[in-house]
Amino acid sequence: MEVILDATLQLLEAHGPEKLTTNHIAARAGVSVGTIYQYFRDKNDLLAALADRRAGAVRDSIAELVISPPGANAVRAIVQALTRSFEDLPRGRGALLEAMQRGGEGALQRHHQAFLAAIEGKTDLGGIELTPERAFILTHAPISLLRAAAAEPELGLDPARLEDELVRLLEAYLVALPSQSR
Repeated sequence: MEVILDATLQLLEAHGPEKLTTNHIAARAGVSVGTIYQYFRDKNDLLAALADRRAGAVRDSIAELVISPPGANAVRAIVQALTRSFEDLPRGRGALLEAMQRGGEGALQRHHQAFLAAIEGKTDLGGIELTPERAFILTHAPISLLRAAAAEPELGLDPARLEDELVRLLEAYLVALPSQSR
């Protein structure tokens, strides 16, 4: 499966999503088209698997950032990991983001749960209790805003300024948490 996914990614970046076919993928991967269909229903299923693989890698890198001792720019590093997760895929980014969105909230929920499991008991958030609601806000807010920005390119949002605003949002939220009594 990895060979098929790698071939899909190579062809996606080389020729764009319009020219991506299972026949081309099979040839690049050195397998038969039938082998592809043993694992994937169609091209969209392949793109969804690629998007899921990339999201998993980003999730794991963010979990490592959260587990490691906090630095002065920890929130910015996390936001950068999110904003730059598809930066190296200029031709395939749109197709993969679209495939990820087609995966619906179920895909996001799986990554959310895996992230929480990866950091459970391994991080100190400065005495902040990571309730399910707080974890939901911290993980879903930046992802939802980045999805909205990707869906509305006509807004012409500056990536560096958007990153600054996401950092400001998350840092303000984190600063506000300890002052809340529950």
